[in-house]
Amino acid sequence: MPATTLSLSRSLALVALLSLTGAASATAVTYNIDPDHAYPSFEADHMGGLSVWRGKFNHSTGTITMDKAAGTGAVDVSIDMKSADFGQDQLNKIAQGKDLFESDKYPTAHYIGKLAGFVHGAPTEVIGQLTLHGATRPLTLKIDSFKCMPHPMLKREVCGADALATFKRDDYGMAAGKDYGFKMDVTLRIQVEAIAAQ
Repeated sequence: MPATTLSLSRSLALVALLSLTGAASATAVTYNIDPDHAYPSFEADHMGGLSVWRGKFNHSTGTITMDKAAGTGAVDVSIDMKSADFGQDQLNKIAQGKDLFESDKYPTAHYIGKLAGFVHGAPTEVIGQLTLHGATRPLTLKIDSFKCMPHPMLKREVCGADALATFKRDDYGMAAGKDYGFKMDVTLRIQVEAIAAQ
């Protein structure tokens, strides 16, 4: 075998070996969202700037997978729309009806996305899509803070994040109040903690 061919073969073998080594060292960890420390919340306009309505969803579930070294990861979260809480019983009841959530017909909102923009092992955004009220639209979450640490009691890693995004609710078929001058912008805020699976 000519020297140049032998050298090329060795180089290709080395590249393949390095690729396998890199793949082996990349470790994706799955984290389960802690329902007691995860409360998606929202802010929406009332009467064209008269005030801001705020509420939260009391029940959400999901998983996050992340490989810090590779700078990759995924988010999969489901939100129980019937758990929406404005802090006012009458408004909670109205919100579940045909003018807004229609939660009997659309009981769950679903967000899936890819962790992105990693800096020093921490993501700075989630690029994904939100399915809400029967419609699916692209939605990117900006991560304002992100931290992982050993959980002091469970002795497993726990990660926490604070993220937000803004969307227009009429894009999802929820235009209640638009004819009265209500702004359609909704700010979604995500505070979440997730614990490494055993």
